Amino acid sequence: MRVAMYYSNNDVRLEEMVIPGVGDGEILVKIEASGICGSDAMEWYRINRVPLVLGHEIAGTVVEVGNGVSRFKIGDRVAVAHHVPCGTCRYCKAGHETVCDTLRKTNFYPGGFCEYVRVPSINVEKGTFLLPDKISFEDATFIEPLACVLRGQRLANFKAGGTVLIVGSGISGLLHVKLAKANGAGRIFATDISGFRLEAAMRSGADHAINAKEYSPDLLKELNGGYLADLVIICASAENAFRQGLGSVERGGTVLIFSASGKDAQLPVATNDIFWRSEVTITSSYAGSPQDHFEALDKISFKKIDVCDMITHRFGLKDTGIGFKLVAEAKDSIKVIIEPQK
Repeated sequence: MRVAMYYSNNDVRLEEMVIPGVGDGEILVKIEASGICGSDAMEWYRINRVPLVLGHEIAGTVVEVGNGVSRFKIGDRVAVAHHVPCGTCRYCKAGHETVCDTLRKTNFYPGGFCEYVRVPSINVEKGTFLLPDKISFEDATFIEPLACVLRGQRLANFKAGGTVLIVGSGISGLLHVKLAKANGAGRIFATDISGFRLEAAMRSGADHAINAKEYSPDLLKELNGGYLADLVIICASAENAFRQGLGSVERGGTVLIFSASGKDAQLPVATNDIFWRSEVTITSSYAGSPQDHFEALDKISFKKIDVCDMITHRFGLKDTGIGFKLVAEAKDSIKVIIEPQK
């Protein structure tokens, strides 16, 4: 089978691999659509482990089932989560499934940017989801990123009626805009350095979209009746994005760190300004649990969150490298979909 082998953001090669066989409890999925995540293009995180077949936002058709598989059959349309928790450890029992050791070790093989993927038994059991006929394979690639967003806003204790500031208007930021809008946010502010993405933020439901180079907490106050944001969601990796976000939270508010920063980024924080007497909460979230995936599937299935308007580019497998360059540049693209069967 053909695979898009990743060596760097500027070096993704079309190569051949043997189609993986399946063992007991496993399935083989023919991938119809696979989304490029911003984390896929986080080169510093990948470079010491290359070559790799990346891709974890996948949807496709079951073409082979192993012994003991009863929930799925050949021909089923499915989405598959690459990481799944054990469900029984101290982290899972405390509601922190996404820091489970098992979740960090599980994965399908070889990755989403290929023609066929083998799904291990634990992923079949806990992380494979039947798709209703009304969901396209493209839309289904948004289940995983939307699951992450759902988890993030829940952990950040989102409250309807509050002011939300979303720092960074890439795909994660836009999903946060859409979810905050759907859940009844009072006012939504979004920032980015790309005019293309700021326009997308407005289409997605933001009340104000501000160029990050012109943004300041004082400007937020001016536009928001003298107040900062009740919830700040940081969806950009630049150090200045973190500084802007931390400086834009209202007393009693919450900052959700949703994005990874640069490899060795350090952030000096004026602790008295942010914490003392302000009752500010800083929290983080990572990935999504199986329940988050089910909720995301429901919201996409019933059009509670519209995702198809965020797709800006579609490529066949041989042009995966072009897609990586677009995502890494973070300019005039939002969601890039790879269609491995083309």
